[in-house]
Amino acid sequence: MRGTICSSGMMDVAGTALRVDLSGALVWDAQRLLVVSDLHLEKGSSFAARGTLLPPFDTVATLQRLTAVIAHYDPRTVIALGDSFHDREAHQRLTGDDRACIANLQVGRDWIWITGNHDPAPRGVGGEVADAITLGAVTFRHEPTGARGEIAGHLHPKARVATRARTLERRCFVSDGERAVMPAFGAYVGGLSVRDAAFAKLFPKRAFIAHVLGDTRLHSIAAARCY
Repeated sequence: MRGTICSSGMMDVAGTALRVDLSGALVWDAQRLLVVSDLHLEKGSSFAARGTLLPPFDTVATLQRLTAVIAHYDPRTVIALGDSFHDREAHQRLTGDDRACIANLQVGRDWIWITGNHDPAPRGVGGEVADAITLGAVTFRHEPTGARGEIAGHLHPKARVATRARTLERRCFVSDGERAVMPAFGAYVGGLSVRDAAFAKLFPKRAFIAHVLGDTRLHSIAAARCY
């Protein structure tokens, strides 16, 4: 897979330099800010309640990954960019250990839950709740509108890229330098192809870069090479 290859890389949005981490987190070094999107905690228990049995380990796996990336960057502020919980009652199904983990992650830092379409008002899990947050030229919200300076989630972007040996389909960040869409961070969350019409509405000229999350490396691939 050709392109810029590293375990983390930089992405510019509306003149703001942001770090793209292989975990799927976004880091604003100058602000000591870490952003994750679409955790979808308790998706497994939500499916189980409807008769579709999944191993009930998604919340633990997601929180373990989140703990690791927070420990690495030690942010002053964490923004969870919406759909942090898979449904309106998901926070009530958290185990005591999972609640304790979230509480520990919030110690000594500001924590902001952005409202999503799955979890319009997360409550009882610490932190603050907001519909959107604007810092300088950048606005963080859940559902993308295409506005300049916007960083959003919701669409769970993934890209399919051909290598010399095989074809890979992985989660990715999508950005054209003016706006960006983040990948889902949750362990059980699927993805939407960057070739989907939903992305064409946000990036009409398809002049974006897909920052693809590989196994050990980050690959920055031009839109024309994604299919």
